Amino acid sequence: MTVENIMTKEPQCCSPEDTVQVVAQLMKKLDVGAIPVIADQVSKRLVGIITDRDLCITAMAEGKDPRTTKIAPYFTKTVVTCMPGDTLEVCEQKMKLNKIRRILVVDAQYKCLGIVVQADLARVEKPEAFRELVAEISKPKRYPSGIAVA
Repeated sequence: MTVENIMTKEPQCCSPEDTVQVVAQLMKKLDVGAIPVIADQVSKRLVGIITDRDLCITAMAEGKDPRTTKIAPYFTKTVVTCMPGDTLEVCEQKMKLNKIRRILVVDAQYKCLGIVVQADLARVEKPEAFRELVAEISKPKRYPSGIAVA
């Protein structure tokens, strides 16, 4: 089975020029915790991902006005991705290695084609394998200072 078989195809995307409020409202409407950020609606070239956590611990924590503040400085620009033909094992390994709960799917031109989230894997994985994935992703990240960050 490949990533293409389980991914959510053509996810709703946003632009770096969208405001914090617009993106937060989109997340609420779609009941999702992350939105792919694309360069433009024509190429749909992936430039990053913005999560609900990004919005809360950056823009909102800094006291920015969500109605006028653009997401450009706050979204994650270095994104871990998969290709549609990648196996689920490759996808799962990337999630474990990078301790991420969702992974974007792109083509060779970096066009955003879809997204795979933990729930997608849960529907097709054996329970033991999925428990292992969740446990690995949930381990706190350790930084050079020795501080654990969950």
